[in-house]
Order: sequence, then C-alpha cells, then structure tokens
Amino acid sequence: MTAHEGLRAERIRVTGPSGRVVLDGLGTHAAPGRVLALTGPSGSGKTTLLRALLGCLPPGLRLAAGAVRWRGRPVPNGRAGRRWRLTQVGWLAQDPASTLDPWQPVLDQVTEALADRGATGTAVRAQAAALLERLGLDPALHARTPGRLSGGQAQRAALARALAGDPPLLVLDEPTSGLDPDCARLAAEAVRRRRADPSRVTVLVSHDRRLVEDLADEVTEIAAVAPPRSPAIASRRTGTPAVLTVRGLVLDHPVGGPPLLAADLAVHAGELVALLGPSGSGKSTLLRALAGLHAPAAGTLILSAADVSQPLPHLASERSRAQLRRIQFIGQNPRDELNPAHRAVTAVARPLRTLAGLGRAPARAQALRLLADLGVDAEHGARRPGRLSGGQRQRVAVARAVAPGAAVLLADEITSALDAATATRLLDLLDRLRADGLAVLLATHDPDVAARADRVLRLSAGALHEQDVNAHP
Repeated sequence: MTAHEGLRAERIRVTGPSGRVVLDGLGTHAAPGRVLALTGPSGSGKTTLLRALLGCLPPGLRLAAGAVRWRGRPVPNGRAGRRWRLTQVGWLAQDPASTLDPWQPVLDQVTEALADRGATGTAVRAQAAALLERLGLDPALHARTPGRLSGGQAQRAALARALAGDPPLLVLDEPTSGLDPDCARLAAEAVRRRRADPSRVTVLVSHDRRLVEDLADEVTEIAAVAPPRSPAIASRRTGTPAVLTVRGLVLDHPVGGPPLLAADLAVHAGELVALLGPSGSGKSTLLRALAGLHAPAAGTLILSAADVSQPLPHLASERSRAQLRRIQFIGQNPRDELNPAHRAVTAVARPLRTLAGLGRAPARAQALRLLADLGVDAEHGARRPGRLSGGQRQRVAVARAVAPGAAVLLADEITSALDAATATRLLDLLDRLRADGLAVLLATHDPDVAARADRVLRLSAGALHEQDVNAHP
C-alpha cells in the first residue's frame, strides 16, 4: 500500500450492543482525486459505514472486524483519532445543526475550522467570509447563530465549515438535502472543484440520484436499488371544503425591512399543496406560524374541522387540545422533533393518549401499526432516536404527527432524508390519509415530490403565487 492510496475499508463488520450485526463484510475504496458515493435505502447503514470509516462510531456500536486505512496507515482511535479528524477531515453530518455550535456566529465557526486546518494570518476571517458567500450566504447572515438561520442556510454554513481549508478528506452525509436547486448547485460545485486533485479524497452519501450521477467517480451500493415511484393519486374533487383558511397573514422579517410574507391562503380537505421557494424565502417560517410556533405580525387563521369552524389562536400555547390535535407540524430536522429519552413507539403513542384519548395498550398497538406502515419494524420502534438513522427518525416524526387524527399536516422537507423507495412509501401513506380528508401543506425542494401535489405555491419576494402543477422545476 502506498501513502497515496486514499481511504480504503476492507471486510467491515459493525455490531450493536447485543452482538447483532449491523454491517457485515463491506469494503470500499475512495481514491485520491476522485469522489466515492455511498448509496442505498434509508436505514441500510450508510451513515454507520461513514462513522466506521472515520473511527467515530456512536455508543453501542463497535467495529468487530475489518480494517480502515488512510493513505496506507490505520485510521487512529481515541485522542489521536479526534486530532486526525479535526485537522484532516471535513465532516458534514446528516443533521447539519448537530455539527454547529448553537451559540456561536457561523462566521466564527468557519474561521475556527480554517485555523484547525492550519490557516494563519489576518486574512483567515476574510477567507471564511468568502467561503460562506461562495455557498450563497449573504454577509448579513454571517454574524447570526445557527438558530437564527433557515434550515437551508444552516445547511450551507455547516457545509462551509466542512469545506474550510480544503481538507484532505471530505465526508458529506446528504449535503444537498433541504437545499433549493440553486443552492444545491453551489454545494455540488464546491465538491467538483476537488476532483482530479491527487491530494484530496471525497466521500459522499446521497439519496439524490442526479447528484450521484453528476459527481461520483465510483459508487458503493449498500442495498438493493429502490423500486420505481408509485404514481400520484388522482386530483382532488373540486369543491372540497377548506380546512385551514388564512387571511391577511403578515410575517415580519427578523432583521427588519419589508415583511417576509404577506398572504392569503386556503388548504382544502384531502389535497396536497406543495410549497416551493428559495432557501431562506420564509417557507419554514410560514409553516411554523401556522403551527403556532412563530407569532405573525397580523392575520386571521380559521380551522374548519369536525363540522366546526372557529378562529385559531396565533400561538400553540393558547390553542385547545382539540385544535392541537387537528393541526400538526413536522419540522425540518428530525433530530429536533423527537425526545431523545423516548423510544420511537412511545413518541408515537403519546399523542394518541394525550390528544386522542386512547388508553395505554390501544395507543401502543396503534403506534406500532402506524410505524410498520412507514417501514419501522417493532425492533426499531423500541429504540431511542439516537439509535435510529436520520431517515428512520424522520418516519417516526411523521408517524407521531399523523397519529392523533390531524385535519391539517404542516410538513417541512419531510422527504429530504429519505431514499426514493422510503419517500414513496411515506407519500403513499399520506395519500391514503388524504383519501379520508387529511390536508397536507408540504414545503419541499424536490420536484418529484412537488409533481404529486394537487396545487403548487411558490414563495418569493414576500408573496405566494399559485403555479401550474406541471411548471415547477
């Protein structure tokens, strides 16, 4: 083996705390100057393999067999391994927020990453700012902490931190999930610049087939290719009643200036409405405002469900139990959606008990059925979020939201962490619920998801515009 061999893994075997085999016999090679893509269905072990390659498996998992070498030498463990990752590896985790300090401005974090990788001098901060701008983050956002950025903006900040200093080994887990097409192109271009550089190695995990085809030189498939996507359900009948009506809604911009959004909106029983728009345009803020998690500056919300039409208080804390049951929200980051101390089945059963009034045993049985419908078996249902993949956490969050009998589901990029087969299964489940009247308002950047919608709304320049369902990018 030579020092220029790149990253090589041979016969990797990872086991869990009970000795259960999680990965077995996997091998792969990321060559210098090339991009290796790891693909496969959600939950197949792609992120686990990445962590095995970097020597940082989470508690409960261990490398039981096999070897990982970087430039011909074993990847170090312990303190030496942490130092190696700090100086040699740019790492973007599947949940970008988990790699960012919530209290530190993003410019400081990228500057710090540059210093860790050997950058010195007075120009380091300017280099960090230039990298953030190259990824589409306006200078006005550089002084913000991650919590004051949109999901897509935080994703780009985390990517900038991973790219800082052009590390010898770049490892990206779903780098474009949650990004609009323009931002995704900027991220892809940052990876493309590293190709053909014999001192650089890149490993990429992605469910985006087009991104893999565009960037990858080699592909390691961890599981079978996903089946084709099911067709969308038939369009909704005309004349279905509105279950959520929004009049004169105004959302102030967090840093002043013109309103982030001023709009009227109606979502009808049984329809899927796709909400499109650039990263940072306010899609997440709109959904959070409708869910009662962000107070609008003005506007009236009316919820019409169970033959009752009544004003909906702006804040969730002021809504009745029946109102909370009828309008449910799933956020962009599945890690933030779930209590880390609760098992998946408990997370889904809890709203069935507190909002729908079921007893303990019926709630648990219904939660297990709903999880199974989404491809989460009983074994994984007994796990806490930290022992689930990002895609599995997302499915649990969806199950928890639809469990109590929602009339309106507000969903923020719920397919971004899922492979094509799992995303199809999720959307098929929503279709079945929509047949019973569930209305879904779904923010997405995925044109395949938007293609299934009955209506498409685009948010831009502070306004909502209805778009031909066949005209979205």
